[in-house]
Amino acid sequence: MELVKLLGVLVVVVGFALKLDSILIVVAAAIVSAAVGGLGVEGLLETLGTSFVNNRSMAIFILIMLVTGTLERNGLKEAAANLIRKVKRASAGAVIGAYGIMRGIFAAFNVSFGGVAGFVRPIIMPMAVGAIEASGNEPHEDHVETVKGMASGMENIAWFFCQVLFVGGGGALLVQSTLKDLGYEVDLIDLAVVEIPIAIFAVLVGITYYFLKDKRMVRKYYGNKVAKED
Repeated sequence: MELVKLLGVLVVVVGFALKLDSILIVVAAAIVSAAVGGLGVEGLLETLGTSFVNNRSMAIFILIMLVTGTLERNGLKEAAANLIRKVKRASAGAVIGAYGIMRGIFAAFNVSFGGVAGFVRPIIMPMAVGAIEASGNEPHEDHVETVKGMASGMENIAWFFCQVLFVGGGGALLVQSTLKDLGYEVDLIDLAVVEIPIAIFAVLVGITYYFLKDKRMVRKYYGNKVAKED
C-alpha cells in the first residue's frame, strides 16, 4: 500500500515523458497525491496554503516566470529582436556589454530582473541574435550557443560583484558576517565603498572579454562579410 502513495511521482514522470503542459502535470500530481494519501480537498488546500506561506519568496520567481511566459507568447522576443535591428553596427558582444552595465547599476540597488530565465533568455538573447542578423549574417548555431553562455556569464558577473554594494543586502551582510568571524569589524557603508572599484573593474573586464570574444567568433563564422546597408 505504501507504493500507492507514489502515484503522484508516476504522474509527473508520465506527464513529462508525454510532453504535456507542465502546470497541468504538477496540479494533477498534487491532486493524485492528496487523494491516495488521504488528505482530501481540505487537507490539500491547507498543505498548499502552508507551503505557500513558508516559501512565499518563491512566489516572486513564479510570478516572473508567468509574466515572462505570457509576454513571450505575445511577441516579446520578436519585439526585442526588431528593436536591436534598428541600431546600426550593433553586435551580440555590444548588446551583452550594454546589459552588463545596466545590470550592474540596478544590482547596486538590489533590483533584480529575473535573472537568466526571466530576462536574459526572453530579451537579451533575441536582441543578440537580432544584432547578428542586422549585420546581414545568418546566425551560426555554435555562435548562438556561445553567446548564450556569454549573456548568462555577464548576468552572473554583474549581479555577483554589484549586489554587495547595496547596504543591508544579503550579499553585503554575508561578507560582513564572514569578516566578523575572522576578527574584522566593518560597517556596511565602508564595505560598500571599498567594493565599488572592485565591482566596476569586474564588470569592465567581463564586458571587454565578451566583446572581444564575440568579434573573434564573427570573424570565424562569417569571415569578412560586409554588413548589409539599409
